[in-house]
Amino acid sequence: MPRGRPFCGRESEASFQSGERKINGIVSLYARRLVHGPVDVAGRAQRDAPGGARAVVRGRLGRVRDHRQTHGQPDDRGIRRTDLEPHAGDGHRVDRRRHPHADRGAGHRRRVRAAARLRRLTLATPFHPGPAGKGFPRRSSHVGQESRNPKKRKERERRMKLVIAEKKSVATAIAQALCAAPVQRDGCYECGQLLVTWAQGHLIDLAMPEDYKDRDWRKWSLDTLPVDPSGHWQWKISEERGAGSRYRQIVRLIRRTDVDCLVNACDPDREGEAIFRRIADMEGSHKPELRLWVASLEAEAIQAAWRAMKPESEYQGLAWSAEIRSKADWLIGMNASRAYSLLYNARFSVGRVQTPTLAMIAERDRQIRNHKPVPFWTVIADMGGWRLSSERIDSKDAAMLLCGQAEHGRFRIMSVNRRRVNDRPPRLYDLTGLQKDMSRLHGMTAARTLQALQHLYELKLATYPRTDSRYITHDDLETLTALLESGRLAQGFVTREGIPGHPRPELTVNDKKVAGHTAILPTMQLDAGKLEGLDDDERKVMTRIVRRMWEAVGDDHVHIVTEVKARLSDDTDREFSSRSDETVSAGWKAVETGHGPEPEDEETANPAGGRNVIPSNLMEGGVIRPVGKVTVEEGETRPPKPFTEATLLAAMEHASRCVEDKNLKAALDDDESHSGGIGTPATRADTIEKLVRSKLVERKGRQLHATTEGERLTDVVEPRLKDVLLTARMEQALSDVEHGKRGPSEVMDMFHREALRIPADATANLKADAVTRTANTDAQEWGDCPRCGQPVRKTGRMWQCSTNKTEKTKDGKWATTAGCGWKMFARIAGKTITDQTARRLLAGQSVTLKGFTSKSGKKFDAAIRIDKERGTAFDFDR
Repeated sequence: MPRGRPFCGRESEASFQSGERKINGIVSLYARRLVHGPVDVAGRAQRDAPGGARAVVRGRLGRVRDHRQTHGQPDDRGIRRTDLEPHAGDGHRVDRRRHPHADRGAGHRRRVRAAARLRRLTLATPFHPGPAGKGFPRRSSHVGQESRNPKKRKERERRMKLVIAEKKSVATAIAQALCAAPVQRDGCYECGQLLVTWAQGHLIDLAMPEDYKDRDWRKWSLDTLPVDPSGHWQWKISEERGAGSRYRQIVRLIRRTDVDCLVNACDPDREGEAIFRRIADMEGSHKPELRLWVASLEAEAIQAAWRAMKPESEYQGLAWSAEIRSKADWLIGMNASRAYSLLYNARFSVGRVQTPTLAMIAERDRQIRNHKPVPFWTVIADMGGWRLSSERIDSKDAAMLLCGQAEHGRFRIMSVNRRRVNDRPPRLYDLTGLQKDMSRLHGMTAARTLQALQHLYELKLATYPRTDSRYITHDDLETLTALLESGRLAQGFVTREGIPGHPRPELTVNDKKVAGHTAILPTMQLDAGKLEGLDDDERKVMTRIVRRMWEAVGDDHVHIVTEVKARLSDDTDREFSSRSDETVSAGWKAVETGHGPEPEDEETANPAGGRNVIPSNLMEGGVIRPVGKVTVEEGETRPPKPFTEATLLAAMEHASRCVEDKNLKAALDDDESHSGGIGTPATRADTIEKLVRSKLVERKGRQLHATTEGERLTDVVEPRLKDVLLTARMEQALSDVEHGKRGPSEVMDMFHREALRIPADATANLKADAVTRTANTDAQEWGDCPRCGQPVRKTGRMWQCSTNKTEKTKDGKWATTAGCGWKMFARIAGKTITDQTARRLLAGQSVTLKGFTSKSGKKFDAAIRIDKERGTAFDFDR
C-alpha cells in the first residue's frame, strides 16, 4: 500500500518559497533595526528596537515552522514531521529519510540547507554595540546555538550592563536617571538590566621604583639612574584608604557571568578615561565596552548621553594620550627628583608642570627683591572737579619750578578725545576663571574652590567642574534659556536691577570651543532655598556661578572715556593730561551686588574726593586756569606685585607668552584639545598645593613666595626642566596622539629619550658651590652624630653621620666602607619622622609621638629617643 504522498506538490513548494521570502524580509528588517532601532534609557528594547525585532523574527519564524511541520516542510533541524508518519499497514511510525522515496533531488536539499542557515543566522547574529543596540556580541560559546535548558535560556536573556562611574555620587545620579527605583546592593546599584558601581578616583597607579623587586631601585643612588621600567611597566592598586576594597568589588561585578558589557561613566576627560581603562586592563576584561560621555548629572542630560553612547574604541586616542602623559611624567619626575636630590644632598621634587610653575614664582620674587625704587615727582593742578597731571619729573627742583609756573599760568587744551565704549559681557566660567575670581573676591585658594565646586556637582546643583571651556553648544541653548526664564535663579542671587531686560543667551554659544565639557553653569535643581543647606565656601561659589551666568547674557556696559592733553602757554615742553571714565549704562556690571563704580586709578582719581569728571563743554584750543591749588606729589617706581593664586593661575593659563615658536605657542593656546597653558584646570590647584606641601613655596596671606629651598632648586635645575617649552612640546604631541595625527609609540619614545638624559645632564652641569653650601647647611641644622660627634646630614630617607661612605658590593648590595656607621631611618614602626622631630631628637630630647603600629597591627603611642647603636629607641619609661 502506498506509504503517503511524497513532499513534491506545487502548492507545498510555493508555500515553502513564500515562507523563505518572508524569512529573508524579516532578517533584513532585523539587520536594519540593529543599527537604527531605539532603546529606552535602561537598555530595555522597545518593539521596534533590535530586541523587539528579534522577538518579531522569532515569532514569525515559529509560525512559519508550524506551517512547515503541518505541510511537510523541514524544521530548523532539516527534519519534516511527515518524514515520521504511521505506516499504512502496521500502524508503526516509519522514518521516511530511510525510505526509497526520501531522495527528492539536489534543489530540495539546497532549500533545506538554506532554511537551516537562515534559522541559525537569526539566532546567532550578534547585537550591535552602538547606542541604539540592546546588547552586545554573545560569548563565543553561545554563538550559533540556543540552549534547550529553560534555566540557562532565562539566564542568557537576562544580560546585564555594568556601568562604572568615578565616584559614588555620580553613580547614584546615573542609577536614578536610568531607573525609577534603583536598589542598592553590595557595592553597586541594580536597576533592571543595569548594574551601576563606582571607583574612588584613581584605583590603579603606576608602581613606584621600590616596588620593582627585580631592580635595585629601592635605595637612592646615582649608580641606579636612569630609572627606566620601559617594556616592564608595573601597575598597582592605589594605597589610598579604601581603594583596595573598592577595586575588588568592581572586579567581582565585572566577572559576573550575566554581565556582558562594561560602560565607562567616569569623568569625560583624559583622567576619567585613564581611571576606567586601568581597572579594565588590570582585571584583564575582554568584554565589550561603551563610553557614557556626560558633563552634567541632571537626569535629562544622562538619558540623552545614554542614547548617544559610542564604543569605547572610538576614544582610543584619548586613552593613549592619558597613558603617555602618565608614563612620561613618571619618568621625568623620578629621574629628575632622584638625580638632583643626590647631587645636591637635598630633598628636591622635580616635575614637568610644578618646576616651571616654581620658576615663575622664584623669578617674580627675585624681581621684587632686586628692584631699586626710583623717586619721581608730579605736578597736579586742580581744575575744579577734575585735575591735570604733569608727566613724571626726575628732579624735585624742576617739579617745584613747574608748580610755580602752573599756579600763575594758563593751560592751552591741545586735544580732547571723547569716545563711547561698549564692553561686551564676560564669558561663562571655566574652572580656572572661577578659581581666579574666588581668589580675588574672597581669598579662597584654588583647591578650596575646586573642592566646593566638586561637591556642588555631586549635589546636582552645578555642571561638570573640571572644564576648560567657557562656552556652551547649540544643543545646550534650550537648557540655558529655561534657566533664565524660570525665574528661580533671580531672587536670592541678584538684585532686580541686575537682571537684564532682554537676556542674550546666544552670546554664550560656540560649538567649536567646546571639546567635550561645556562651561560651568547651575542646573535646574538649584533655587535660592538650596543655598541654606550649603557651607560658606559652597554658597559663595554657587552664587558667583549664577551671577556670572546673568553677566554673560546681559547688556553691554556702556561708558564714555575722555582724554585731555594740555600745555602751559609759556612752556611748550611740559605736557599735562587728564582722563575720566563715566558710566552711561551699567549693563552686565550691575549683576554683582554692590558692584558700584570701578576703582579709581591714579589718572581718574580726584584728590578732593569723588570721580574725575571732565566737563562736556571742554573744547580743543581753549585756554583755562587752575581753579584750586597746584601741588607737587612725590612717588617712586614700584616692583611687580607678588603672585597670588589668582595671578599665578592666570600666568599658568597664559604661559604661551613665554614661548616664541609659533607652533609651540599654538599648542599651549589650543584650548580645544586641552585647557591651554601649562597644566589643566583639574591639576593646577593640586600643582600649587604640592609645591606648598613640598616646602618649595609658602603662603603669606594671599601671596605666594618661593622658599629658600625652592629658589635653590630653580638655581641648580637644568633650564629645560623649568621652561614651559617642555610642556608645550608634550601638549602638542599628546594632542596629535589624541586626534590620530601621530602614533603613540613614536611620541612615547620621544619622551622616553628626553627623560633618560636627565641624570647625565644634571651630573655634567653640577654646580659645586651649591653642593658645598648645602652640605654645610645640613651639618649645622641637623646636629651632631651621637656616636662620633661629627655633623649629621640627611640623605634620601635617612639621617646619617657625614663620615659614612657606602659602596656597592659585587653581589649588588650596599655596604658602609668608612665612617662610624650611625644611621636614623625616617620611618619607625609605620610612623614617619619629620624634619622637626629629627632636630629635636638630635638635640638630645625624647619626643612622644602617636600612631606607631606594632607587628600585630595594633596602634600605640610612645616616646622615642636617639640611640647610638640602633639610631632610635623607644623610651617606655617616660
